[in-house]
Amino acid sequence: MMDESVHPRSADLSPRPEPAGAGLQKVGPELLIGSNIFRNTNGVVKIDGKEQLVLEYRPEQALLWLTIDLYGEAGDHIAHVRRNRVVLNQGGRFSIESRGPGPEGEPPSVRLWDQQSGVLVCEANAVAENKIRISAGKFYSHKGQPVEITPHYCRIGSGTALFGDIVESRGGTVVLG
Repeated sequence: MMDESVHPRSADLSPRPEPAGAGLQKVGPELLIGSNIFRNTNGVVKIDGKEQLVLEYRPEQALLWLTIDLYGEAGDHIAHVRRNRVVLNQGGRFSIESRGPGPEGEPPSVRLWDQQSGVLVCEANAVAENKIRISAGKFYSHKGQPVEITPHYCRIGSGTALFGDIVESRGGTVVLG
């Protein structure tokens, strides 16, 4: 009779070094909205249940991009900005100003203006490789709720005000209102 016993193959159990960075996950950008800090985001801001604003920063190219949907007081869609280009703009009402790094090392920034009222709708700038600050904002959500961002707070409608909050987003969206 033949010996048909099964013999295990020898396994190499010696520890192998992982390639550099293999165990590290890329952390998403930190969004500073007013005095609030949202860590490890995907750059998307959801307001009143709808994704309304997206910020993207490419430090290697010194590019900061703003994508935003703008609504009127009644919740009607009045403008759309896609990566710093106004693609829907009723009556040429909105203009965008985008700056790369300045000669004194100023970070890239984006400003969106309402030409009708002269109001600064949104201002964002890159403050570090993985940090973007929204220092000013004055616009409406898709539900017609006013959104106001100052260096000190972020207010949605008359009921929600955020100031000094620190939120771990775990790679997800920032939720306001």
